[in-house]
Amino acid sequence: MSEPRILVVGSTMVDLIAYAKRLPEAGETIVGDRFQIGLGGKGANQAVMAARFGVPVAMVNAVGDDAYGTTHMQNFNDEGIDTTWMRTVQGSSGVAPIWVDASGMNRIITILGANDATDPAVAVQAVNEFHPTIVVAQLETPQATTVAAFRAAREKGITTLLNPAPARPIVPELLSLTDWLTPNESEFAALFGGEATGPGADERIRAAADANKVRLIVTLGVEGAALALPGEPVRHVAAPKVSVVDTTGAGDSFVGAFSVGLVRGLEPMRAAELACACASASVQKHGTQSSYLSREEAQALAAPYLKGA
Repeated sequence: MSEPRILVVGSTMVDLIAYAKRLPEAGETIVGDRFQIGLGGKGANQAVMAARFGVPVAMVNAVGDDAYGTTHMQNFNDEGIDTTWMRTVQGSSGVAPIWVDASGMNRIITILGANDATDPAVAVQAVNEFHPTIVVAQLETPQATTVAAFRAAREKGITTLLNPAPARPIVPELLSLTDWLTPNESEFAALFGGEATGPGADERIRAAADANKVRLIVTLGVEGAALALPGEPVRHVAAPKVSVVDTTGAGDSFVGAFSVGLVRGLEPMRAAELACACASASVQKHGTQSSYLSREEAQALAAPYLKGA
């Protein structure tokens, strides 16, 4: 069997994070508690988390010809992520102003910048040359680029995973090329028009998976995740109970860890358990990538799950 590899076609952002006891109302100014600048972007976060488990990871994206772009490239190199298919374009890199309240819940605005220049041809080249086991994407880069990457993956029998974040309409072809779909609660509601929790939630999740012919895993925050596989009842994975400091980037750490579990041969439920444990670790610290498990911590966490896989 060839070595498991993860290709991420996704975004890079600089996170501008403001922490306050509560968030302001419209027209209101408040005094915050602290401010932090960090490296983020859903694609970059997922790639970094996956790489820390020791799996080879490559990134497809465009950054701006500014200091932020240079910092992103250095960060990928430091994390051991293959940047062969990264491109630097004229203009600004993506940024994400983030507000976090005392409960750790966040609100995020993304300004995509250079992410919009992520090239479909380069994505296809990466699929053909990197030989990934899975291709992971989100909705912070052009859907045409993801369609091209997923189409190339489908032709080679490579698994595809779409994290439909931020919530926005998905072009039908992209959904038809998706094997795994990983929305959170709000994204599930935006995509399918129903709640992923409460009475009848399992039936709604099952119906969404069947109607769209995808394997569906819905992340539910402190409640863990719900998993819908073909021909099976919806199953739930509990999240470890922890003290929440900051939820920023937790969903991305889940996707990165879940992808690692899949390519390392774990059954989906076991991969989801690993992902929930990883995400729960991330919410106990401030920041995005800075809150993630280190390489040593990630591999120690994964060892019991991967034993015998």
